[in-house]
Amino acid sequence: MIYASAPGRAGIVGNPTDGYGGALISCAIDRRAKVTLAEAEKTVIENEGRQCVLHIPDDYRNRGDSFDIARSVLRFFNLYDRKLHITIATDIPRQAGLAGSTAVLSALLRAVMAYLDIKVNNYMFAEINRSVELNHMKMQCGYQDAYMTAFGGLNYLDFRGKEHYREWDEEDYGTVEPLGTKIERLPFVIAHTGASHVSGDVHRPLRERWMEGDSVVVSAYNRIAAIAREGKRALLEEDWKRLALLMKENHALQDRLSASGPEVDCLISAAMDGGAVAAKLAGAGGGGTVIALTFDPDKTSAAMAQAGATDFVGLDPLAAGAVLMNNDMVNDLVVDSGGIR
Repeated sequence: MIYASAPGRAGIVGNPTDGYGGALISCAIDRRAKVTLAEAEKTVIENEGRQCVLHIPDDYRNRGDSFDIARSVLRFFNLYDRKLHITIATDIPRQAGLAGSTAVLSALLRAVMAYLDIKVNNYMFAEINRSVELNHMKMQCGYQDAYMTAFGGLNYLDFRGKEHYREWDEEDYGTVEPLGTKIERLPFVIAHTGASHVSGDVHRPLRERWMEGDSVVVSAYNRIAAIAREGKRALLEEDWKRLALLMKENHALQDRLSASGPEVDCLISAAMDGGAVAAKLAGAGGGGTVIALTFDPDKTSAAMAQAGATDFVGLDPLAAGAVLMNNDMVNDLVVDSGGIR
């Protein structure tokens, strides 16, 4: 039996320039995806209380359901002749802009690579993750989620030179600078709107505009990347006033390109009314999650809850990335003689 897990993440500043050669500051959250893998008599995937059995190669094609992540990983490694029982569990809000699906993918990749005795560094691991998501799951994606679920923690990420996608084994590695041990406090509240979105649907039209050289998109993303570089200094110096201004500018630029949605707008207004000094999207938009910079977290949280926030998550600047777990770390997956539940 192999156990693995990976964290979700929240973008502080710089999102969503990770697919455009940009830079970001991102932090792991205190929620994780967990996967178990074991040899079995037939290939079975369990996810969200449902079960899928794969018999023939045609069963491994994507179906647009919650089993596509596992199907994509099994296709990537050509594991049609292996019989595996895979169980997926997660407490990351679904389709919330917190890298929930990428965390599942990272956890499953870690488990399958352990099963196959494949050892790679975290940079290559992140590139494989991004390739599976883009080419096998057919999701338009950048690099932030793949790198954050691989590395965990609080990081400054720089993807200059990675504006155009290449095969995973030809990619330059991104820059990952850990900041978790350098920051004494992270005065943020993170709340999910309750509205779901598919990140690829948000990224795709903007990616097309950027590829066509749309000056509005190019200029905005160049500035947002610069905001992340400025935000690194503000965060390290705990210059919260400066960071607040940068967060507001980041959100305003992205919101002009792709509307955040009424749920996000409502939560941002509530956060500001509740004492926050800044609030912005934690992901790409179209629903998702809001991150608020506040020194009165109880008041801000209460205001956001009153405005309809359905879930709150915390930041974990020292969280491990995609890792193998031991039995003591598995608290919501039960194993018995009948399999994995």
